[in-house]
Amino acid sequence: MTAVVPDQQVPSPAGEERPDRMRAFLRDLAEGSIVRTLVAIALSLIAGLLLVVFTNEDVRPTLSYVFGRPSDFFQAAGGAISTAWDALIRGAIWNTRADSFADGIRPLTETLRFAGPLIAAGLGLAVTFRTGLFNIGGQGQMLMAAAWASFAASQLHLPWVIHLLVAMVFGFVAAGLWAGIAGFLKARTGAHEVIVTIMMNYIAVSLVTFLMRTPVLHDMSQGQNPATIAPDPTAVFPLLLGEGFDLRWSFVACLLAVVVFWWLMERSTLGFRLRMVGANPDAARAAGVNVETTAILAMVISGLFIGLAGLNQALGREGNYGPGVDAGIGFDAITIALVGGNGALGVLFAGILFGAFKAASPTMQVADVSPEVLSVMQGLILLFIAAPPLIRAIVPFLPKPKEETR
Repeated sequence: MTAVVPDQQVPSPAGEERPDRMRAFLRDLAEGSIVRTLVAIALSLIAGLLLVVFTNEDVRPTLSYVFGRPSDFFQAAGGAISTAWDALIRGAIWNTRADSFADGIRPLTETLRFAGPLIAAGLGLAVTFRTGLFNIGGQGQMLMAAAWASFAASQLHLPWVIHLLVAMVFGFVAAGLWAGIAGFLKARTGAHEVIVTIMMNYIAVSLVTFLMRTPVLHDMSQGQNPATIAPDPTAVFPLLLGEGFDLRWSFVACLLAVVVFWWLMERSTLGFRLRMVGANPDAARAAGVNVETTAILAMVISGLFIGLAGLNQALGREGNYGPGVDAGIGFDAITIALVGGNGALGVLFAGILFGAFKAASPTMQVADVSPEVLSVMQGLILLFIAAPPLIRAIVPFLPKPKEETR
């Protein structure tokens, strides 16, 4: 009679130790708790306030006699924090110095305008994170979507609504195909998706820049600087709140993308397969799931969401644009997905938070507060979220990751 020991961990071969550790890290990263996210944001906020205080011109002179008269230091520090906080609120939420409701609400509309593409790109990264993949090619996928959409918006001349829909289809197809190439190479050749997507970013930047110097995307009578032809008015997202506000209907499309992502990942059969592969590809394969095909689908779906961010950038304006149209959103989306816990609502609120940071940057600069403080805070949030052991060392009461037994 053989005794059975429950939950006995069988040592894995040396060759499997590293994949197991990587899989555990990815699972811990993808299953980040709300508490850990809030702690990361709080720690970054504290660090940002410390930067504001110790770089303020009124605070630094008080440091030489802080122990003799600490009240001067705390008074100057409080003034610096108050100024920075006021600038953040006036730039991102409500202009307290406005004379009308329209002027007062404008900062919030700017926050939502910046948040739209961040939300869409964050959803794309969340799809791959929950499937156990790293899609670092958001920049290239956005550029390809923007370039194809710009071609359709400027070279095709169609009626209202139809023209915008056709341009969107062009952008979605371009982003999905560009991301699908990386997924195909991952599934068929074993090429690491991080390396492939990073290299494809370089290819996309150079290719799109080249096309912006040719008649395909460029008006040759406007000089040699790389830029697209301005889209036809029929292919531009209409203004959502009318003249005086830059917020367009593309933001509503990003909100609809949140609903689509939630249904896809939480309610659909395909989403269940994606999550199964992300949790344990070996168990998924044993259950009959084609892991390779699922990886390709995950990358394509990720590209579609990121393509919406590219459409937001390309068709959300009436003028032309250059190679920097992605505005770093493809990389910011990594932070958005991680801060949002790779969930629909989490990504939505994370996108709005980082959109507020972008909207408040000019106001903080006018208030003589360095806007780079917000970039430092964003980087610290990503650092704390992406390094769970570090944040648990600082705050020991956080829950520990789940252990996998064999």
